[in-house]
Amino acid sequence: MKLTLLVALTASASAFVPTASNGVKNTALSAEKSGALPFLPYPENLKGYVGSETGFDPLRISDYFPMDYLREAELKHARIAMLAITGFVAVDLGFTLPFAAGVSSADAHNVGVDNGSFGVLGIAIGAFEMVSWLAVQEMLQGSGREPGDFGFGTKYLDGKSEEEVKRMKLRELKNGRLAMFAFGGACTQSILTGHGFPYV
Repeated sequence: MKLTLLVALTASASAFVPTASNGVKNTALSAEKSGALPFLPYPENLKGYVGSETGFDPLRISDYFPMDYLREAELKHARIAMLAITGFVAVDLGFTLPFAAGVSSADAHNVGVDNGSFGVLGIAIGAFEMVSWLAVQEMLQGSGREPGDFGFGTKYLDGKSEEEVKRMKLRELKNGRLAMFAFGGACTQSILTGHGFPYV
């Protein structure tokens, strides 16, 4: 009985003893890890893009879509969000258009729908999207165009070193990501509290 118990304990304890590797590395455990999520492997398709050092792509979206297309979409949404949060706060601080005096940021959507101005705005945005899609298509076919580069505001980068340009692009990306969260939060708080800036 004692011998049987000793054999059973020894066998179960041997499960916790490391085995010899025989020089074979486990690639899943030794692969490069994401800086943002160190328990996940680094997404290889991010290499070479501004901000790639963090390696944040937990859903591995870059494995399924072209990275240029994803970065183009991220920059477009980031730039729109930076403008949107600025405009949202500005309206709540009193900067309104003459034909929309007294309309808060939270009420602007409903007022725009009621008076029909959002239909015109939708047509203008649709036209802009159709034209910008031509540039995106050319980029995806290998024109050499960088994602988000429409030739607007590039004079600001003239005379800067490659490292400074990369730092400016990273700032734009990070501020845009923050603005996307800020705009969502400001809209939510504005509706929930019924108050303007600072939305408390």
